[in-house]
Amino acid sequence: MISNFRGIRAIYQFEMARFGRTFWTSLMLPVITTALYFVVFGSAIGSRMTEVSNVPYGAFIVPGLMMLTMFTESISNASFGIYMPKWTGTIYEMLSAPMSPLELLVAYVGAAATKSVIIGAIIFATAHLFVDVQIAHPLLMAAFMVLMAVTFCLFGFIIGIWAQSFEQLQVIPMLVIYPLTFLGGAFYSLDMLPAAWRTITLFNPVVYLISGFRWTFFGQGDVGIGVSMGAVSLFLALCLAVIFWMFRTGYRLKN
Repeated sequence: MISNFRGIRAIYQFEMARFGRTFWTSLMLPVITTALYFVVFGSAIGSRMTEVSNVPYGAFIVPGLMMLTMFTESISNASFGIYMPKWTGTIYEMLSAPMSPLELLVAYVGAAATKSVIIGAIIFATAHLFVDVQIAHPLLMAAFMVLMAVTFCLFGFIIGIWAQSFEQLQVIPMLVIYPLTFLGGAFYSLDMLPAAWRTITLFNPVVYLISGFRWTFFGQGDVGIGVSMGAVSLFLALCLAVIFWMFRTGYRLKN
């Protein structure tokens, strides 16, 4: 149960204050990155492929671009947030404090998810400078974005506990998440692939996440919205199970 709201607020505010100290850097990076993606994908490729599934190509890549950045930001923010107390040794003070693992999780993941949603909103606003993006289901889109941020922040929290060096913090995002996102339909529709490759791609879990988010924009996706929501819920449940196992056993927390 959650009862120590003061402790949650203190950790949350501390993490958000760290984000505030680098706010302008964090603001400019997604703006510049988004602009570059639109120059490369929107102009170069979009000039040859004007529409995908009756959606202008410039608008079509917006959900994938938002997910690509939010995946990495969520993992980075959450993993760094819990790794720093391990690195400095203050993790033992938090573990001995009158806060349950759930309360620690809510504080760290809540702050990391807030940062990721802010970055996602900045990317969405920047995209409007290049294309006109209409959202078919705005409330569902916002809810899906928050759910995705929380889920990948939980995944990042796991990485932060697992990592034993700053280099290991970057291994999973760079070698797993980035490739899976690019191969998961972030900038193209699975209908454009040959039948054999389309079948193989469906084994990529990121496909279901990006497709579900794209469905909230345009009312269509590579897989059904129900399947996408089920995939996100399953991933979230798995992350929660792993995290509570880590706290229960003290895996790389108490040694």
